[in-house]
Amino acid sequence: MTEKGQKFWYLYGIVSFLLLWYAVYYWIKLPIIPSPCSVLMNLYHIFFTKIAIHGFYSLWRIVAGVFLSVIIGVPIGLCMGYFVRWNLILSPLIYLTYPIPKIALLPIVMLLFGLDELSKILMITLIIIFQVIVAVRDGVKSIPRETYYPLYSLGADFINILWEILIPASLPKFFTALRIAMATAISVLFFTETFGTQYGMGYFIMDAWMRVNYLEMYSGIVVLSTIGLMIFGVMDYLEKKMCHWQYK
Repeated sequence: MTEKGQKFWYLYGIVSFLLLWYAVYYWIKLPIIPSPCSVLMNLYHIFFTKIAIHGFYSLWRIVAGVFLSVIIGVPIGLCMGYFVRWNLILSPLIYLTYPIPKIALLPIVMLLFGLDELSKILMITLIIIFQVIVAVRDGVKSIPRETYYPLYSLGADFINILWEILIPASLPKFFTALRIAMATAISVLFFTETFGTQYGMGYFIMDAWMRVNYLEMYSGIVVLSTIGLMIFGVMDYLEKKMCHWQYK
């Protein structure tokens, strides 16, 4: 799909969502479901004065959690996929800890690291990093052994193999895993932002709900959804640039 076509489908998705929202509003006719026009107008009036700072904090926490997951998880996944001993040693640990619901670890993380930024970023990291490790490892393991032989014959070392084969081969599965984990990460971030903070979209939405201010509550939900859309859009763009051979 061309870049222009992709933008069209993003616009199509937004318009379809707004039409569905308006249909629900028209059918239910209750204060708990305000019209999309009212919410968007309210968002326009309060974005810079109330919501922008909360959106910035949430976006910062997501980006920091993804960054930590990538710089830690990708090297581990590459080593597990390429070196048999690494895989034998680390796989049992990964399989033991991966299925644990990360939200169950929230009390432990907050007791160890406090209620500040670090605990929220670490929760996002814990959600994403396992999927990154497993996806990158499986991407490397799926490479046929014959692929390495030409580089071996030319005297290539591990660094050459890493840049020429391992990283390009694991990138598609890496981006897929990142997309799958991102939705869960944003959901858990929303939950963590209701504890020990006065900034973040989770705090803003729950505070509006407690004050029975449905316009602000839905405005916050729209901003959180837009943050998710932006993140997925950036990932699509990076995948097209870094995995360009898939789109030829």
